[in-house]
Amino acid sequence: MPRNPTVAFELRRFAEAELRERARLVFDEMDRRRSVRSFSADPVPREVIEDAIRAASTAPSGAHRQPWTFVLVGDPEVKRRIRIAAEDEERENYAGGRLPPEWREALAPLGTDWRKPFLETAPWIVVVFEQRYGWNGDGTRRHNYYVKESVGIACGLFIATLHRLGLATLTHTPSPMAFLSDLLGRPRNERPFIVFPVGYPADDCRVPELVRKPLDEVMIEVRAGDLSHNGDNRP
Repeated sequence: MPRNPTVAFELRRFAEAELRERARLVFDEMDRRRSVRSFSADPVPREVIEDAIRAASTAPSGAHRQPWTFVLVGDPEVKRRIRIAAEDEERENYAGGRLPPEWREALAPLGTDWRKPFLETAPWIVVVFEQRYGWNGDGTRRHNYYVKESVGIACGLFIATLHRLGLATLTHTPSPMAFLSDLLGRPRNERPFIVFPVGYPADDCRVPELVRKPLDEVMIEVRAGDLSHNGDNRP
């Protein structure tokens, strides 16, 4: 198989002082990001969401398969159906005992429950599907590689893009999510991955005052002299 043609790659390189300043500004901006469950019904132009999806689709993916489908929903009736189906599943999770006690305990400080009004209030719902496999031109099945990793990266870029646009979202994962495939008419090679309500936060929106882990709890630097040779560094 012939290799893809190549083009010259150009990336602006900043002086060290500017690089440090830009890194700090990016962190400060992203540190203000929060998951939002209280949305305004104010409209957001469709082309803005389309460009955010385009930005998400610049994500790296296994063998450049781009194994994702972003399903855009703005129709009030379809949003209502999504809410009803999602709340049916979530009601069983919260009130029906499907969630184990440890999970319910972990969620309790966030104040969440089975009610999901944001699925109707937000002007847009974006449901991301992972393409477990694709199709060749002759109709035969084509394998996709690192599907979950690729789709997860694309979703991360989508979240970052929305935040930089001044829009809010929430990573909503009703469990199980199979109802979304039928409700949205997706083919059998796709599986629902995540639901993003998208819009502006409500004027009276409040979010938990979360404290994120400090750098020394999420990053370590490894040098050759630090490595143990006993074959197991786990506690």
